[in-house]
Amino acid sequence: MLQPDSSDPGQTRMTRSRKIAHQDATETRMRLLYGVNQADQCWDFAFGPQRERIWARLREIDTRMIRLFVFDKGAPDHLTEWAKFAAYVEAVLKVGATPMITFGRFRRPFDDSRAIRWFAEQCGDIVWSCIEQWGGEMVRDWYWCVLNEPNNEWISGGLGFEQYRRIYEAVAERSIRWLEPYLHNGKPLIGGPAVEGFPPFWFDWPWRFVNEIDNALIGFVDWHRYADWRDTGENGAPNDEATYRRLMMAQAPDYEARSSAIARLLAGRDILNICGELNTHSHYTIPVRTRFNQSVFGATFYTAALLHLMRSGTYAEMFWVGTEAEGGYGMIDKHGNPWPVFHAKKLCARYIRYGDWISFPTWEEGSPTLGVVVARGDGGRRSVLMVHIRDDVATYPVFDLDDRLSDCRLMLKIDEGTGNQVVENSCGGTVTFHGYGVAVVTNAMAPTDVDGGVA
Repeated sequence: MLQPDSSDPGQTRMTRSRKIAHQDATETRMRLLYGVNQADQCWDFAFGPQRERIWARLREIDTRMIRLFVFDKGAPDHLTEWAKFAAYVEAVLKVGATPMITFGRFRRPFDDSRAIRWFAEQCGDIVWSCIEQWGGEMVRDWYWCVLNEPNNEWISGGLGFEQYRRIYEAVAERSIRWLEPYLHNGKPLIGGPAVEGFPPFWFDWPWRFVNEIDNALIGFVDWHRYADWRDTGENGAPNDEATYRRLMMAQAPDYEARSSAIARLLAGRDILNICGELNTHSHYTIPVRTRFNQSVFGATFYTAALLHLMRSGTYAEMFWVGTEAEGGYGMIDKHGNPWPVFHAKKLCARYIRYGDWISFPTWEEGSPTLGVVVARGDGGRRSVLMVHIRDDVATYPVFDLDDRLSDCRLMLKIDEGTGNQVVENSCGGTVTFHGYGVAVVTNAMAPTDVDGGVA
């Protein structure tokens, strides 16, 4: 399991060389779908002057799912602004992705049966309207999520699980009424509970969700995870930035642990396992979020989390967020310009592709500072993606991972030394990182991006 090296925490930026154990790791198919949330950042994505450039960017990172909101996050009213909402959905389809529509917030009395019926009718009306516009054969493959982080009192207003269950069942039953003619005995892709991952008993919600609700009404379980929510020195966080970053990086393996726990819960139930919201930091102010999320450190943490989700067999991951005008979360700004996390994600998407055979070589010594996934695909394509999860200088012998990598001579890297760009070089058998970073060594050619640069 990928863990930061905790030895000698007082020293950083020291040159090290690690020896990797040569062994054949078991190969599995890469089945993780890449996705993003658009949430309250949809105008530029759907209407802005750079929308086609943004769509091209999202295609570059193999975006297969995009999450939109109704009843929350400034989403248009489906009754009075349907054309605007429909344009958001059309933008998702132009990317080539599948929408996940989230019925974001229930704002009426939780225990009022009339209010629950009203809300379910509103949700069902959106499903019906989508079928009317895009056709049932297409809409049956869309995802529908009931509420967003209902276990977070700041968001839900103190909703309990019993109250959530009644709301979920009413919404699911009403939505299935319109979807059923097109399902052909398949399951509807309706799910929840979209739990926020910081509360100590977060797992109670997915456990009760699949054990107390008829599984015929559940298509997926959605869960969210960030590394932290505090600033340096705030609420018990370390005062030292370097120490705090190592603490956050140590949270990456928890994505695998949580996803594996969800997978065990779902075994035999025909329910999908979706990490519906992830990023590095969720502080309540933009400057703090920006410092962590839109940096090489944030790009490294996210890539490390992706490797853990791949290892655990997660169905899909959805980064928070894709495009934004401001906010400190986004991969891309409203002009289509990328932050470091976009470059790291593209290295994953281009060289660790859906359907590839992948393996995770292991170290011969403990506490590795590098995450590794080796992929092989069509036409003899081979690649190794490396994630350096410590802020020091270190050199790694790539070809020791697998003899079959000896013809991989192209190296693409983003780290603290290269900044917000991917640098292309030839690989002579080793990769050196200057701080946190992500690199790919491959025998494939490097395609150009929408601006004609290195992909």
